[in-house]
Amino acid sequence: MFNVGGTSIHLLPKYRVSGNYVSLFGINIHALTMEQALGHINNAIQGKQSLHIGMLNAAKIVNMKRDPDLGEDVNSSDMILADGSAVVIASKLLNKPLPERIAGIDLMHAILERGNKLNYRIYCLGATEEISEKVEKEILFRYPGVVIAGRRNGYFSSSDEEEIAQQIANSHADVIFVAITSPKKEQFMAKWNNVMQVPVVHGVGGSFDVLAGKVQRAPLFWQKCGMEWLYRVVQEPRRLWKRYLITNTLFITMMIKEIFKPSSR
Repeated sequence: MFNVGGTSIHLLPKYRVSGNYVSLFGINIHALTMEQALGHINNAIQGKQSLHIGMLNAAKIVNMKRDPDLGEDVNSSDMILADGSAVVIASKLLNKPLPERIAGIDLMHAILERGNKLNYRIYCLGATEEISEKVEKEILFRYPGVVIAGRRNGYFSSSDEEEIAQQIANSHADVIFVAITSPKKEQFMAKWNNVMQVPVVHGVGGSFDVLAGKVQRAPLFWQKCGMEWLYRVVQEPRRLWKRYLITNTLFITMMIKEIFKPSSR
């Protein structure tokens, strides 16, 4: 128990993820299938235990090496999953194969599908107010069994964070989807996880834009080929080309170094 703004908060017990993990680039990634991950998520909700999910792609691995604070926030997650195809490919090249890619947006929809049957209470944090409103309507239309415990756009200052975290706690949500860009997303989730008191915390990045119809997701063929990032660049070339060129090049360089490390032979 600890105090925030004069209010006593009883911490949710940590959920312990059973099963194997693989260590890539100094990060322990859980070797889970989608179904296994959903099982852990439901167990955490039913047991009122804290399960902070970390999603990992090539860009985030590169940025974690650049930004130790981001690395600390991600590594503090209770369950780290391979969000990017490049991470799964790297795991196979390094003889530490992960069973499959679990994309953040796919996990979000899978949680909503299960929540539709089990009446999960969902809180949506992030994106613009317009997108946030559309996301709420879309979720209620597609998954009528889900309860929207609350929502808020992602435009706020650091001075607002404590109040927002307390509002989230008051919503008694089972799951919170955090659709804020990195590293602010990871910082917020790590800093306020104990205050929010939401069993499952899942950072979904730009998934709200896709759900609201603002951005089109890559066709399944592009996803299976591991080229979803390129499809995004085609849609927003001015904003994304440089980011992906740099991070992908650095990730490939990191992977080559790992392959030829004496310990990996």
